[in-house]
Amino acid sequence: MFKIRKKDKVMVRTGKDKGKMGEVLMVFPDKGRVIVSKANMVKKHQRPTQDSPGGIVEKECPVSISNVSLLCPRCDKPARVGFRFLEDGKKVRFCKKCQEIIE
Repeated sequence: MFKIRKKDKVMVRTGKDKGKMGEVLMVFPDKGRVIVSKANMVKKHQRPTQDSPGGIVEKECPVSISNVSLLCPRCDKPARVGFRFLEDGKKVRFCKKCQEIIE
């Protein structure tokens, strides 16, 4: 189980987009990578087809999951994440700074 999931708010910690915040669009667990909105943008030269005109298209590329950190919804800062079991046996994530459960 990864500590970062789809639709989480994250901050990029390293690389050319250091400090940028965005939402996780997609997670690739087998490769250990995530796609963050508006981060690690690359330009792709697109050939024209029947559906779309050609041109240069900008899109997001995957970032290593170790280079992003989850933003805690309570303290609004990048924080380390841990796992905890509730009384009913459910496994949840929590912020190690403020001990708040992340859902």
